[in-house]
Amino acid sequence: MTDIDPLQNRCVLITGGAKRLGAAIARAMHGAGARVALHCLHSRAEAEQLATEFNSLRADSATVVTADIRQVDAIAGLVETVIERFGRLDVLVNNASSFFPTPVGEITLRHWEDLIGTNLRGPLFVSQAAAPALRDARGSIINMADIHGQRPLKRHTVYSAAKAGLIMMTLSLARELGPEVRVNAIAPGPVLWPEAGLPTALKDEIVAKTALKRAGTPDDIAQMALFLAAAAPYVTGQVIAVDGGRSI
Repeated sequence: MTDIDPLQNRCVLITGGAKRLGAAIARAMHGAGARVALHCLHSRAEAEQLATEFNSLRADSATVVTADIRQVDAIAGLVETVIERFGRLDVLVNNASSFFPTPVGEITLRHWEDLIGTNLRGPLFVSQAAAPALRDARGSIINMADIHGQRPLKRHTVYSAAKAGLIMMTLSLARELGPEVRVNAIAPGPVLWPEAGLPTALKDEIVAKTALKRAGTPDDIAQMALFLAAAAPYVTGQVIAVDGGRSI
């Protein structure tokens, strides 16, 4: 990318944008000149703090929107609020996600609704609601997939199935929304550990299975998202692993 602000005057909606990967992506997009809408559900305080930081750097460049994307009825209003606030929508980052184990024999309907709702159903209906504005802007959708959508994670059957569905949704939407809208996915490897934590020995084992023999950082994902949003006009329908070679 050679432009100083390649996303100047563009609007980016990031679901789950208050912290972790979402916040890293928001910082990259805002740093490239975009106005950002930070979606959250339970992390309103963190989202407001981040928006305040962005607005102090560039006035009227960030806002916070709240909705439960597991509830389809709330999604249209979420997208409408962003468009009313900034007048357009150029990039949608479907980042919000639940993650927890579901061992076979212990899976409940609540587990299914939560994991499918945040990782597959929500992104589909947010994308559908955003599609008209994205078509007008000739914009793009970036889905946060997972290498475990292609290689299942033990004890995480529902999560792995949801991410596999998100990957196929990425390919399908790329065909459906082209040529106006590009749709791609990022499949992170070990760049952030679960908030609940992992034993050190398990972390070391996972990192040892990467080709680069080290963990990544949220900025590795954020820079890929920025590339797809601002510098990849001929890239669509792709699932790009940012995993240090874990998938090989």
